Amino acid sequence: MTLDDTKTRIIFAAMKAVRQYGLEGVRIQNVSELAGISPGAIYRYFDGKEQLLVECFTYVDKQAAAIFERLKFNPLAMRTDPMGAVKGLWLPYFRFWTAHPDETVFYHRFRDSSFSPKYDKSRDVAYFGTFIGMVRAFKKVFPSLDQINQDLLWLHVLTSTVMYAKYVVEGVLPNNEETEETVFRLLTTGLSGYLKPEKKRQ
Repeated sequence: MTLDDTKTRIIFAAMKAVRQYGLEGVRIQNVSELAGISPGAIYRYFDGKEQLLVECFTYVDKQAAAIFERLKFNPLAMRTDPMGAVKGLWLPYFRFWTAHPDETVFYHRFRDSSFSPKYDKSRDVAYFGTFIGMVRAFKKVFPSLDQINQDLLWLHVLTSTVMYAKYVVEGVLPNNEETEETVFRLLTTGLSGYLKPEKKRQ
């Protein structure tokens, strides 16, 4: 088994362990049992629990960001069907979370933990470049989006999407199209008023 395979196995085991034992309650011993390797082997790849959890978060964050790399994005559709364009980007993102239960529960707990604010200060989000490009395209077509606090807007979309996906993977909400449609409507009700293209000056 290559180094990368072992490291990835540890990361997946850690996320599974967090889902079982909680972020604060999880121990390196729990991770080693789920990964099928000794605790000592984990310390060859990670300094300790905190570094392991941060690397798990970065791993999932990059997986989520990669979704936008694969999407076909047509800026023209924003003018003719703005909500449809938003949904075309949001739905694959939501489905990524509902298809990855351990990652979703871990990500939600990490974002909600004492680790998160400290990590956010040093976080490199360069891998969200494609998504940021899409946001810029939206703002060009819909300048009124600038009237909203951007940090608050994207925090709302991200955390709400992950929270609802967590309810799906935990069985609180059914995993079906009706759930997707309802969550999308809830998330975008406040946004729809801003998705009005700028009127061309005469």
